[in-house]
Amino acid sequence: KDIGKDIAPDSFVEAVKELASGAGIIIEERELSPAERQRLKQRAGLHDVMEAATSFWQGVLWTRPEGSEARAYLQGRDITKETAATWRLGYAPDGWTTTVDWLQQQGFGLRLIVEAGLAKPRKQGQGHYDTFRDRVVIPITDDRGRVIAFGARLMQGDGPKYLNSPETELFQKGRILYNHGPGREAAGRAVDKTGGKAAGLIVAEGYMDVVALVAAGFDQTVAPLGTAVTEDQLALMWRMAEEPVIALDGDEAGLRAAERLIDLALPMLAPGKSLRFCILPEGRDPDDLIRAEGPSAMQRALDAALPLVEMLWRRETGVEPLDTPERRAALDQRLRTALARIADTSVRNHYAAEIKTRRSELFRSQRPARPQLGGRQPSGRSGRGQGKGFAPIRPTTPEALKSELARSGSKGQLGEARIREGGILLIACHNPGALSPVERALEEMTLCTPEYGVVRDAVLAVLSDGADLAGARLADAVRTRTGIDPFELFGRLPQARAHPMARPDQPPERVAEVLTEAIARHQAALAFEAEMAEAARDLPAAEGEDWTWRIKQAGLQVHEAERLSTADSLDEGGETVSEIQLMLDNKVYKSKKS
Repeated sequence: KDIGKDIAPDSFVEAVKELASGAGIIIEERELSPAERQRLKQRAGLHDVMEAATSFWQGVLWTRPEGSEARAYLQGRDITKETAATWRLGYAPDGWTTTVDWLQQQGFGLRLIVEAGLAKPRKQGQGHYDTFRDRVVIPITDDRGRVIAFGARLMQGDGPKYLNSPETELFQKGRILYNHGPGREAAGRAVDKTGGKAAGLIVAEGYMDVVALVAAGFDQTVAPLGTAVTEDQLALMWRMAEEPVIALDGDEAGLRAAERLIDLALPMLAPGKSLRFCILPEGRDPDDLIRAEGPSAMQRALDAALPLVEMLWRRETGVEPLDTPERRAALDQRLRTALARIADTSVRNHYAAEIKTRRSELFRSQRPARPQLGGRQPSGRSGRGQGKGFAPIRPTTPEALKSELARSGSKGQLGEARIREGGILLIACHNPGALSPVERALEEMTLCTPEYGVVRDAVLAVLSDGADLAGARLADAVRTRTGIDPFELFGRLPQARAHPMARPDQPPERVAEVLTEAIARHQAALAFEAEMAEAARDLPAAEGEDWTWRIKQAGLQVHEAERLSTADSLDEGGETVSEIQLMLDNKVYKSKKS
């Protein structure tokens, strides 16, 4: 910014030439057309009349009696004379033609005054009247600091509380931000000082919020011009900072504004381009919060700003209680609709993964507790609890998995799950003395075979009684409670009987280790199978890259299962090649629609 401080050019064009010459850049000149010359002349005249109106209204505010009420209003908001001078605040007097008359006395033509938005033709009869009357006026500048419009607050009487200039040659309100130029420079400095980690830009709701925030030290603050944020304004914000923080009033209107902005932003999201939302305490705006509790309170609110994905999740899950399958299905539909609006494939896929994790955790937390058999309650033995560490990310229930696999015709996977479950429970029934460290894992394990679930619940209930379970007493107790002989039930599975731990009196530490690994592999396998089933269901409508990403997500699940596997699960070549990897290697996603 200091490069050209000693240059005194006759015009902006001359300044550009000087700076370009110093940087070794050649600027080609061309003759302007008559129309272009006329337009530049018109814009220059508009800038001049806007500057004149600004100076006139500043003088009225501080030197004339009719400005007393406006001065009191500013003082009531802790806006000092110095702060008002910085922002060039003024007062438009309460007269029908006061401003028009003064500007004409300064030599400005009526046509130019009207084109600048400072006067309007009377609806009846001849003549014009002032656009702004009995209002505190707030100059709106472009990125070079030139006044291009005004926002104005009514002091008393009828009319809208806030009023903007009409759109003109200089001013299109959907394409500019209040405090754009200084806010952009301050945002750049904030990012530079912290390596890009700071809140590089704060977006407040109104003019006075910006004034208050800047006065409190938050120089990197801008605001839309009294209306909802537009696409152009959002794009402008992202040119100033990658993650602007939207500071919204803590009321219903503020939350509605956040929801509108979420819908606007979703199609425009890109890698590294997002939003965070600072929701202030209910009934407070930034000015209120700063005056009541100081700048540190505002900083705490900014530090607690929520990412866009969190705001989206809160909005969709807050529509209605999720206490029925139909309402949960409606949530799924709303989330799918929102995700479909994200144009960037990479961002959409990461949002889908995040939403899926949140959805699973939400529905798992709402799953009713399993009833204890025989009227017994858990005794609180070590290792028991309601933790969810072994629950799979998805599916959340055996019924959900079976439904998913049934749609895809994957009966083989259900058979494999039955073998895994039977082996785990057979080992447990043979070695009750080794189960204390894995009781929680057993309780949270997803079972796809209903009768196996009955046995598992009985095993846990017997363990909670604390009885002496040496020998086959655990199996006897389960038989007494359920009428099912676990050794006979699981003995029907040759693969389960063949496991070296599926016999009595095995080393307790080794049994616990084997069961922990087996349960983890089982959970990972279920998540993989459900992911595959869902990907297959979505295949006809999926684009190539989307589907590949879905398959890769399933691959992550199977990789986790393979990582947990012991050496004897490897093939003769010493390595495991997953079906998912083969599909990726063969580029199935490219041939799936042929």
